[in-house]
Amino acid sequence: MIYKTNLDGISIDMLKGFFVDWPNPPSLQIHLKLLKNSSNVVLAIDDTTNKVVGFINAISDGVLSAYIPLLEVLPEYQNKGIGKELVSRMLKELNHIYMIDLCCDDDLVPFYEKFEMSRANGMVFRNYKRQSGSMENIFI
Repeated sequence: MIYKTNLDGISIDMLKGFFVDWPNPPSLQIHLKLLKNSSNVVLAIDDTTNKVVGFINAISDGVLSAYIPLLEVLPEYQNKGIGKELVSRMLKELNHIYMIDLCCDDDLVPFYEKFEMSRANGMVFRNYKRQSGSMENIFI
């Protein structure tokens, strides 16, 4: 497995298979764009297939705060330590930041507690009509 903190050489063809079970997943183009627009990314690449098999991204002001919106590992690569390695590498990338936040489902709390993260209250709003990230049908 190769881990990268940049998108050099990454094409949309390398990003297939993510967002499993999302009712309205982002397209490959939108996926690449969200990674490009992130403050930090860490990618896991299968060195035998040259396919991205996992990723994590962060959005940050670069001074005090960062938010980790997405951590994904392809289903066939799960339970092999890739997610743990992605989180570890991202936290190392962000070690100069005061607060690093993320939201997760209750069943993932024990996973993140292994990284000395604590449960906290939060509020979220989800506009599922925009889940794909597509700008179609947007009227200005």
